[in-house]
Amino acid sequence: MANTYTLISSNVLGSAAASVTFSSIPATYTDLVLRATARSSVAGVFSDLVTTINNDTTSANYSFTYLNGQSTTASSGRGNQQVNDSLTGDNATASTFSSFEYYIPSYTVSQFKPFSIISNVENNSATDYSEEVVAYLYRSNTAISTIKIAPPSGVNFVSGSSFYLYGIKNS
Repeated sequence: MANTYTLISSNVLGSAAASVTFSSIPATYTDLVLRATARSSVAGVFSDLVTTINNDTTSANYSFTYLNGQSTTASSGRGNQQVNDSLTGDNATASTFSSFEYYIPSYTVSQFKPFSIISNVENNSATDYSEEVVAYLYRSNTAISTIKIAPPSGVNFVSGSSFYLYGIKNS
């Protein structure tokens, strides 16, 4: 059971940014937690969110299973691609932000890395919202030292988006 959360790094955007990267993540913890509230500049209610681990863009190194509730529709599925999730876009209710949390256990061990994502795309409406739970597997035996989060190419995170990376030490 986790007993200590230590803030490794944070980034609260004062202006728009194409991505946020946590690099040189120390290998002194047992688990990582990434928490964020973010919004993108995409012209839509929803935007994709792409996460790259250790600068690895090889789709075959990532696999996922998801369960999603979007408005009145439920869906589930699985696939192979970089970590992909959703966040609030520019056409959503003004000043609403998505929230999401990544939990990455045993990020330094020399084996494949399973992790989970829980996200909420907020719009303050009865018709455009999304809740998602995703289980991922990153197929690498290398410790996770870099996490990059970005909306699609040509789209930015807006000012006020915030990102926090925590290390957890288990007793």
